[in-house]
Amino acid sequence: MLRYVFRRFLTAIPTLFLIVTISFFLMRVAPGGPFNQEKGLNPVIKANLERVYHLNEPLWQQYLLYLNNLLHLDFGPSYVSPDFTVAERFADGLPVSAMLGGVALILALLLGGALGIVAALHQNRWEDYSVIATATAGSTIPTFVIAPLFQLFFGLTLYWFPVGGWGSPSQAIGPIVTLMLPQLAIVARLMRGSMIESLHSHHIRTARALGLSDYSVIIRHALRGALLPIISYAGPAAAGLLTGSVIVESIFQIPGVGREFVLAALNRDYTMVMGTVVVIALFIIVFNLIVDILYAVVDPRVRYD
Repeated sequence: MLRYVFRRFLTAIPTLFLIVTISFFLMRVAPGGPFNQEKGLNPVIKANLERVYHLNEPLWQQYLLYLNNLLHLDFGPSYVSPDFTVAERFADGLPVSAMLGGVALILALLLGGALGIVAALHQNRWEDYSVIATATAGSTIPTFVIAPLFQLFFGLTLYWFPVGGWGSPSQAIGPIVTLMLPQLAIVARLMRGSMIESLHSHHIRTARALGLSDYSVIIRHALRGALLPIISYAGPAAAGLLTGSVIVESIFQIPGVGREFVLAALNRDYTMVMGTVVVIALFIIVFNLIVDILYAVVDPRVRYD
């Protein structure tokens, strides 16, 4: 297992290198720049700023400089907020996004998994149809529709929760629910399909023939095989949610990584955008590795040695 983990980390290096390279040059070829303001800066001031941040150098030199800084875990200063480095802004925003995304994912896995099991155990009955209808609606309605509806109904009509801001537990409920609902719908559909397939497998029929109780057949045998698709989905979903939702954090005015990414992209804050891309890529690589390891834990037939 350790050799497999080591090999995966080695293969992740060229992947991360390609992501950084493509993102770097795409940012640079996009129109505008971090110091191109609407009113325009004094040409002398703009030239001095570009010299300080090495933006006046050839593009390949800027690229090599960024790679060298990245190897030393230095994401550089923020062009838009020069008093802060990118790492300092991550230190403020990443815990917020991680809390929102982590809670949303855990609730989606628990509630969605339970609904999927109920639908599979009552296939082609009203319970199954209700779960399918709910999951279909939840997976098709985008978050930029769910969030304003939540604000309108629970915030401005019932006055149960704040419509935005950050600082109290009640202000986290809206973003968490908005992030959770689409994931819950997807998990419920995945669990239903995998559970139905698992219940019709040969080893489940053998377990029933041996006289095992329904609890033992469902929980100890069928559920274990049905979890594999859920684990596969949970890896990328965790990476996306833990790094924050761009739309949800912007609508609820949450000071997380997602909102910072939007502001950085609009202001052409190269270093902040690049830092966000690198962090998201690292999360995806790490969580996919965790998924592969969990595969071996859940299914004894999976071996990596």
